[in-house]
Amino acid sequence: MGRPFQLKPVVPGGTSRRDFFKATGSAAAAAATGALAGGTQAAGPVFQHGVASGDPLHDRVILWTRVTVAPSTKPTVVSYVVATDPGLRNVVVRGSARTGPDADYTVKVDAGSVLAALRPNTSYYYQFTAGGQVSPIGRTKTLPLGSVGSLRFAVVSCSNHAYGYFNAYARIAARADLDLVMHLGDYIYEYGAAQYGSARAPEPSVEIVTLTDYRTRHAQYKRDPDSQAMHRQHPLVAIWDDHETANNAWTNGAENHTPGTEGLWSARVAAALQAYYEWMPVRQPDPANPRDNHRRFSYGDLAEVLMLEERVSARSEQLTDAPHPTIFGAGFATTDSSYGDPSRTLLGDTQEAWLLDRLRTTPSRWKLIGQGVMFAQLKAPGASQATDPGLYYINSDQWDGYEPARNRIYDALRGGAGQPKVDDVVVLTGDIHSSWAADLNPNPYNPVVSTGGYDKATGQGSLAVEFVGTSVTSPGIDSDITGQVAGAIRFYNPHFKYVNLTRRGYMLIDVNPSRVVGEWWFVDTVTAPSTNEAFATAFQVETGTNRLAPASQTPSRPGAAPLAP
Repeated sequence: MGRPFQLKPVVPGGTSRRDFFKATGSAAAAAATGALAGGTQAAGPVFQHGVASGDPLHDRVILWTRVTVAPSTKPTVVSYVVATDPGLRNVVVRGSARTGPDADYTVKVDAGSVLAALRPNTSYYYQFTAGGQVSPIGRTKTLPLGSVGSLRFAVVSCSNHAYGYFNAYARIAARADLDLVMHLGDYIYEYGAAQYGSARAPEPSVEIVTLTDYRTRHAQYKRDPDSQAMHRQHPLVAIWDDHETANNAWTNGAENHTPGTEGLWSARVAAALQAYYEWMPVRQPDPANPRDNHRRFSYGDLAEVLMLEERVSARSEQLTDAPHPTIFGAGFATTDSSYGDPSRTLLGDTQEAWLLDRLRTTPSRWKLIGQGVMFAQLKAPGASQATDPGLYYINSDQWDGYEPARNRIYDALRGGAGQPKVDDVVVLTGDIHSSWAADLNPNPYNPVVSTGGYDKATGQGSLAVEFVGTSVTSPGIDSDITGQVAGAIRFYNPHFKYVNLTRRGYMLIDVNPSRVVGEWWFVDTVTAPSTNEAFATAFQVETGTNRLAPASQTPSRPGAAPLAP
C-alpha cells in the first residue's frame, strides 16, 4: 500500500512499513453510531448482499448477486431478467443460473453472452429471483461502438470498512449520468479488529487468511447499504491492489504475511482471489492464471481503458535498504544498489508488452490507464541539506521503486526507434489515501526541456498526466501541519499541480474528444453517515498537449437513464 505518510497498522509481529511523515501522525476514525445511510432498497433475507454489475462490453455485462439460503447439497437455482425500463416491463433477456457452497452461493452471469446480445451504449435494468423472493432492481450500461462523444465516470479506491462509513459510495450512487465506477483497489482490507481502524468492527474479528475468512469479509462489505447503492446503480470496472490479499503484496509474499504462522503465501493468494472472483462483478480473464486480471475496455473512438495488475502476477519484491536520511524518513536513489536493476518489475514482461502495444496501436483518442500505485516521482530532500543537498525517492512500493520499468513506459510515450510518439495518455491511480494531479516526465527535476526535462511554469516536457484519487475511508494526514507538508511536496516536486493529503471522497472523470477533466469531490466526514459532499478542484488535459491546466467543474450530462428504483 503506497501511502508513505502513514504509520504501520498494529499487526502482531509486523514492523513499521513507512517513516515518511511519521511526525505528522495519522487520522484516526472515531467510533460512530446512528442509523445506516439511506439510498438503497431494503434487502430481503435471501438477497442480503444486494446486486451488482461490472466489466461491461458492447454486447454483454456481468450481473452479480448472492443468495442466503439454508445450506444444501443440491444447487440453488436463481432466475434473472434484463429489461430496458426500470419497471421491468420490456424484458429482453430471461435466464437462470445455479449456485451452491462451491461458489459461496454467489451468482455471476454474463448477461447477453448466451441468450441474446445486448445493444451497445444502452442502459438496462435487472433483477434476480430465488426462494420465492426478488432482489432489488439493478441498473447497468453497455459500452458504445463507433463514434463516441463523451465518457463520464467516478474513480474510487481504499474503502476500509473499519475506518468509517462509505459516504462517497452513496454520493456516487446518486449521480445518474455516470457510465461506470472505476475501483482502483483495496476494495476490502485484511486486518483484524482495531488493527487498522475502529469505527466499525470487521468480520471476522481476526486478520483474514483462509478462504472462509476472505468470503466473510467480502460478505460484510457487500451488506453495507452505501456499497449496495453504488453497485445497484452503476457497473463496476475494478482491479485489486494489495489489501485484497495482504499489505504490500508482491509475487512471492507480502509485508503483512508471516509464513510461519499464516501458512504458504501461495495458499493465501489462492484463497483471496477465489473469494474475490466469487464476490466481485468481474470477469476472470484467464481461469488458468487467476493472478492475472489485466484487461481493456473500449469506448469506441473516444477512449480505451487499460486496467493493470501490479501486485501478485509479476511484481518484484519491494526493496527496503534505503540508505539516505530525508526530512520524511529513509530515502533511496536509483543509483543505489538494486534500485536501478532493470529486471525488477511491477507488470512482468507479458503485461508490459501488452500495455505498450495497446498504447501504440489503439484507434481510440484517449488512453486511460487504471492502476494501483503512483506513477509520478515523489522525492524529498536530505535530512541535513547543508551536507546532503540531494533529493531522494521515499516510497519503494510505488513506481519510484521500479524506475527502469517506468522509464520503458516513458520511452514508449516519447516514441522513436521506428515507433510513433504516443499522445493523450491519462494515468488514473488510487492507493495513497490522498489527492494529487501531476504532469509526467522521466526527470521533472531537470528544468531544461531541450535535454529531456520539464518546465513547471509551462508544462513543456510533460509526456502524459496523472490523476490520483483519495480514499473512500482510509486515513490520510490530519494534523496542524498538513498544509506545510503539502507545500513542501510541491516545492520539491515541481510536476505536482495539486496535493491534498487530508480529505476523503472520489474523483469524477469527464472525457470528450477535446479534453479530459479530473474533478475531486470530498465528503465532509467518514465517522458517521452523511449526505454532504463538496467540489474541491479540477484540472484538465487538452488533446495533444499532454500537460495539465486548471479547469472548472463540468455540468451533469443531460439525458441520463433513470436511476433504479
